[in-house]
Amino acid sequence: MQHGYEYERTEPVGKNFAPLFKPDVTPKEMLELGVFGGKYMNDCKDEFPKSWFVNAKLSPEKKDKNLNYFRVNASQPLSVWKAKGWIYKDDPRGWFEWYCRYYMGRRIEVEDRRQIKRWRMMVRHVSQIRNKCRAGDISCNTRQRQALLHWAYDSRKL
Repeated sequence: MQHGYEYERTEPVGKNFAPLFKPDVTPKEMLELGVFGGKYMNDCKDEFPKSWFVNAKLSPEKKDKNLNYFRVNASQPLSVWKAKGWIYKDDPRGWFEWYCRYYMGRRIEVEDRRQIKRWRMMVRHVSQIRNKCRAGDISCNTRQRQALLHWAYDSRKL
């Protein structure tokens, strides 16, 4: 684990999610599709399965929007997330770090509820894409679609 952080896995990998938490893509799939400009998981690869990184789109130097699935920047800096109080002390990288650890089987009841609530709030963007874009037109609202992918929603299905 990174920086000496350790946690207990109380559920099998990729199983027994909360009933209201149904992400469209796994962390491995997100990394392969292209998220966060490729600059998210570079310093904590040892914590997660090596298979996650075989085809991951990662940037060795700086964030590169061209590594994102929709080739657009759809991220706020971590400093904004910290300022808004969205960062949990044990997951200093934010929601995706929480999701990766949740996927691996870590459970923290209060934090899991908070993060799942935040995840569910993203569904409004799904509705906006459905209302504005033709079905199957993934060139419509690409920034919003990339943001959804950062939250494990797959707007390519819309």
